[in-house]
Formats: sequence, structure tokens, C-alpha cells
Amino acid sequence: VQLVESGGGLVQPGGSLRLSCAASGFTFRTADAMSWYRQAPGKERELVASITSADGSTNYADSVKGRFTISRDNAKTTVYLQMSSLKPEDTAVYYCNARRLHLPQYNYWGQGTQVIVSS
Repeated sequence: VQLVESGGGLVQPGGSLRLSCAASGFTFRTADAMSWYRQAPGKERELVASITSADGSTNYADSVKGRFTISRDNAKTTVYLQMSSLKPEDTAVYYCNARRLHLPQYNYWGQGTQVIVSS
């Protein structure tokens, strides 16, 4: 199983980035949800956004609502996070997650991609 994140980097405040998470080694559509989490230095990992497989419904942390958009391409088994109006407090390592709560359960993580928002 692999979740490979890409698209991170250094961006100025107010800028945009698009993160990608390419999934392989499991059946993408069986995940109950694909999610993006982030972890800033000295802080706990937090949920940023998630999208369900059943109907594509989305959920966002209050801190990113209106600025971030999560989407998925089932044909490419890839999930995206479009980030706009970035703020310094968005600086973190961003992780992709695939989770299934029903049997057979699983909870997969990517290796993370660094996002730095700084002038």
C-alpha cells in the first residue's frame, strides 16, 4: 500500500498550492473516506479535510473553510487538496489518509509533504 503526497513547497502568504495524493496497493473506492491531515511543529496532527467515497461529501476544519478544497479522481486513484489564500499558520507537514471503518478495516498514511507559508 502506498499513499504518495506531492505538491508541497514554499509559498508566500496569500498564495496557492495544490497537493496530490496518489494511492496504490488497495482498492481506492473501498475507503470510507480519503482525508488530508496536517501537523505543525509542536502541535498535534489535525484533520484538514475529508471526502467520502459513497457520495463525495466533504468536510473541512473551520480554519480552512472557504480557502481549501478537497477533491478526488477515482480513475486516477488520486485525492487533491487545493489550498488558496494561504496563511503562515497553514505551515505544516500535510499527510494523506485512507480509512475504512468496516471489515476489512484499514487506516493508511502517506509520508507527508511539507508546506511552508512565509514571505
